[in-house]
Amino acid sequence: MKRQGLTDTDNETRRVHLEMMRRAPPWRKIELMDDLNRALRLLILGELRRLFPAAPEEELCRRLADRLLGDELASRVYGPRS
Repeated sequence: MKRQGLTDTDNETRRVHLEMMRRAPPWRKIELMDDLNRALRLLILGELRRLFPAAPEEELCRRLADRLLGDELASRVYGPRS
């Protein structure tokens, strides 16, 4: 099994993990992706709060949309950022 990128996981652990993911039912894979998406949003919001400590929550949510959707699509969906 070829390693891609840096990893601290040995080959056997990787193999077992991949096999577990192959065997997981679709609902579990979707659940895991939802968990990852939630974690990503929390990480981005934390970074935005650090960068813009005085920004109201509404502005932070819009900046999150910019990061997730890109400026152009976020502007089309939510209107221009003020």
